[in-house]
Amino acid sequence: MEHWIVTGLGAVILLGYILTTISFMRGNRSIRALSQIPIAGQGEAAAHPNFPTVSVIIPARNEARDIEAALNSVLKLDYPNYELIVLNDRSEDQTGPILDRLAEIHPTLQVVHIHSLPHGWLGKNHALWQGASMANGELLLFTDADVVFEPSALRRAVQFMQHQSLDHLSAMPGLLCRSLELSLFMGAFSLFFCMYSRPWNAKDPKRKDFIGIGAFNLIKKSVYDAVGTHQSIALRPDDDMKLGKRVKLEGFRQDLCDGSEYIQVEWYHSLPEMIDGLMKNAFAGLNYSVPYALGAVFAQLLYSVWPVFALFFTTGITGWIYASILVLMQIFCLDHLIKYRLNRWSGLFFPLSTLLVVYIILRATALTLMNDGIRWRGTHYPLAALKANRV
Repeated sequence: MEHWIVTGLGAVILLGYILTTISFMRGNRSIRALSQIPIAGQGEAAAHPNFPTVSVIIPARNEARDIEAALNSVLKLDYPNYELIVLNDRSEDQTGPILDRLAEIHPTLQVVHIHSLPHGWLGKNHALWQGASMANGELLLFTDADVVFEPSALRRAVQFMQHQSLDHLSAMPGLLCRSLELSLFMGAFSLFFCMYSRPWNAKDPKRKDFIGIGAFNLIKKSVYDAVGTHQSIALRPDDDMKLGKRVKLEGFRQDLCDGSEYIQVEWYHSLPEMIDGLMKNAFAGLNYSVPYALGAVFAQLLYSVWPVFALFFTTGITGWIYASILVLMQIFCLDHLIKYRLNRWSGLFFPLSTLLVVYIILRATALTLMNDGIRWRGTHYPLAALKANRV
């Protein structure tokens, strides 16, 4: 007979997976897709013929690899009234020359070259703030220099925002991956992100959950000013989520839509690049708290790794409990992966991906403490200053 602690622990984890599976299935099905939004002149969209002006704001630092394709897609948007502002943030590659060449071809493209970073700012946040300060739009769309849009994406998003009377709308992009290992981890990362943020609850004013996605954050200019602009999150590496949190804390309305068919991004080009990129956010997302970091590591190991090991040395009712846990793990993973068009095999590697996430959290925590801050894209940001900008 297995020890009662192992059995009791399994029962608690099983209950957690039952609740998680129900939450994911119900939550994901409550998120509307941009493909469900009829374009102007069709169906319900005809009730919203007047489109507000939109300022599309894109920060770019050393983005020569992707920026031309991304900007060409933005310039082909069928939205009737928008401006495009690109901030070249101290790039050391060919980003600047590419932008200048495109600006000569497309007069509507406004390019600003930033040559220095003021004290107390992360480069990207400063660039976004600079872009917003010169924007003329009623709505601001913060996006990235590697995001590719289908022509009707912005039109559909604005119509969704109007129809739902929202102040802030984020869109889940489609994630493109070049390698098998990257696609497997990307699928698992999407699961981790949703387990942490519960984005389907962001629209509920009674819930504390919030959302913000760097690839697509569409916000009213008046609301952006009311929540303190990027000045209030000047030193947040997780600026997209924290902008969403500021919106929610101030009582404004926000929501998330599935934009994977109309907005796509090759977020990272390799698994090592993704691991390196997540290093700057992992500890920040835990408010630079060592107890939170260790607690997150323990919870993930217990919830997603321990059941695999337990299955090999338990029998009887205890063995069936852990087998049921692994079955539920695969059900909720597969349901999520199918909805967002991610690698369906990611669920089988979910425990292994958990170990990688644990490594990222522990290494990010250790490096931040040892280096007294983070170093990102050539700039060091002190830990005391990062901690002070708590949201």
